[in-house]
Amino acid sequence: MNESFVEEQDFKDLHGKKLLVLAGADVHIKVIKAAKELGVYTIVTDYLAPKDSPAKRIADEYWMLDIMDVDAIVDKCCKEKVDGVLAFCIDPAQIPYQQICEKLGFPCYGTKEQFSILTNKILFKDYCIKHGVEVVPEYSISDVENDKVIYPVLVKPSDSRGSRGQSVCYKKNEIQVAIERARAEAKDGRVLIERYMSGKQDMSFAYIVINSEPYLLKIGDRYLGRVEDKLERQQIATILPSRNAEQYRCDIEPNVIRMIKSLGIVYGAVFLQGFWENGHVYMYDPGMRFPGSDFDIVLKQSTGFDNMKSFVHFALTGDVHSQQGNPVDAYKLNGGVCIILSIAVRPGKIAEFSGVEKIASNSCVFSATQRYYAGDVIPPSGDISQRVAEFVAYLPNKEDIQEFLSFVYKNLKIIDENGNDMIISKLEKWTI
Repeated sequence: MNESFVEEQDFKDLHGKKLLVLAGADVHIKVIKAAKELGVYTIVTDYLAPKDSPAKRIADEYWMLDIMDVDAIVDKCCKEKVDGVLAFCIDPAQIPYQQICEKLGFPCYGTKEQFSILTNKILFKDYCIKHGVEVVPEYSISDVENDKVIYPVLVKPSDSRGSRGQSVCYKKNEIQVAIERARAEAKDGRVLIERYMSGKQDMSFAYIVINSEPYLLKIGDRYLGRVEDKLERQQIATILPSRNAEQYRCDIEPNVIRMIKSLGIVYGAVFLQGFWENGHVYMYDPGMRFPGSDFDIVLKQSTGFDNMKSFVHFALTGDVHSQQGNPVDAYKLNGGVCIILSIAVRPGKIAEFSGVEKIASNSCVFSATQRYYAGDVIPPSGDISQRVAEFVAYLPNKEDIQEFLSFVYKNLKIIDENGNDMIISKLEKWTI
């Protein structure tokens, strides 16, 4: 047993405790289920009706309060005698979660300063550089004006999510429009102009910090959509563990661990994204949360480590030692492979959407999420709004990935009003 945490299968009795979960997207369903298994009374709040907020439909209670309305939520928590609050895996909930917990005196997995650094791309990059963690090179407005930029570049807001407000610029005369677009999405009005890392291996990382010690839970290779589909910044699939996992742990992770420890996090989640190039990882995006996919379910089934129940337990007790399962080397997934396959479609109206149930019935599939249905119209957004479904599977070997991809694309049918296949940017071929 690692000395920095206590592996405790039977948590303190939580029966009857009230937990408020901020936001009710489908990725929160697993958290509600985990809490219920611990005997917790669950409440979900956001401004959406239950039909558009799936976690509300399975919670014991729901509120129609926007997660940004901190004061109203605090008042309601006091009146309803809520015992804890939790934000799990979406960007907008991070800051209000900290503010709500602070006002109520509840356990929170981060301080105001920690959330500031891990939700603002500019502050994050400065912090990385200070601690020897490489970041994607960037340019200043002055560099643009003085023609010191090597194109293409990516212009993006300092704190947006889901690729909103981002533009790839191939010429100087495209940058001003891109800056205005980015500023419109940035809460602080600040933008970043970075080297465009097209063709480099995109990667994602997730750590859990237990009693001030970070443990790697996820390291995955992200595959992005095609330029011609205008989805070159959108994830089409993630396969984990990464091909480069062991080299990362040996050569790069020591600085990342030191950086995370320097933040002073006692208990919490740290999410990072970066690009792999010639043995280097250039970080570009942070979060004080877990990733917004159902890899947690695969993690639990393959290793026994249940970070959903662990975070529910923390939210209601403040215990930074006790966990359900052992996080050490959990990223290895007990020798298996996890694939998170996102389905993107071209803009238009869906006439037929079928095959999800058959795919979900496959014994390797742990999670199948459908976000749009026949009759829905897909916008030409170039962001996550064009992702209509997601499948999360656990495979015994990497050799099984190609067979799984073929199975999904063979059975999934998404057809528009003219009878055309709407699925684009498929990851049809994968080699070890």
